[in-house]
Amino acid sequence: MKLKYFLALILFFGLQVTSWAQCAMCRASVENNVSNGDTSIGAGLNNGILYLFVMPYLMAAIIGFLWYRSAKKKKAKLSLR
Repeated sequence: MKLKYFLALILFFGLQVTSWAQCAMCRASVENNVSNGDTSIGAGLNNGILYLFVMPYLMAAIIGFLWYRSAKKKKAKLSLR
């Protein structure tokens, strides 16, 4: 079981390295489009950044809510005994 978690962790961090390289490509694309007079791509890029920013917090909130609800049900079961 620990081996599965370890391999999943290595895989997760291994895939993150390739995604860090995309920042320079996005910047070059935006700079090229802005120099040509097209500013609409910047708004789309900003929306994408906000989407990526919010997702981890949303996932943590959902997990926290489910954990709270589970603990509350478990506490109610123990109090009935």
